[in-house]
Amino acid sequence: MKVRHNVRAVLVDGGQLVFLRRRWPGGSPYCTTVGGGVEPYDADLAAALRREVMEEIGATIGAATEFLTLTEPGERVTVVAHYFRAEILDVDPNRRGGPELDNPETGDFFPVRVAREMSAVVALDLQPPLLADYLREHPTTWSA
Repeated sequence: MKVRHNVRAVLVDGGQLVFLRRRWPGGSPYCTTVGGGVEPYDADLAAALRREVMEEIGATIGAATEFLTLTEPGERVTVVAHYFRAEILDVDPNRRGGPELDNPETGDFFPVRVAREMSAVVALDLQPPLLADYLREHPTTWSA
């Protein structure tokens, strides 16, 4: 069985949390964390996370702390998703890049900011549901 590792981040920018709003062709929009797949050239999970955050929202981040690992077994590939919390140091949307920006089949995505409050996090259609449940049950992961 092949295993693919993903890195994802709950990003904190001052008094706000930053997620991605995803829209797929023919699908309903939803929110998710910034991140993606670990590539063979990434030195480690943290390097992959920094690359993904830069590609998707044009941000640099400080230290990243892993708080959750979710495993999704599949018929061909098992996906292991590593979730981190990280502070945004600076952001410039003009620095976004990566193959998904030019591929209409991947839909589009853009950052969405919400208050660091339970009501704001609960109001998101945050995917995957196991992450949403974890964040509701463990607010110290992201709260002020």
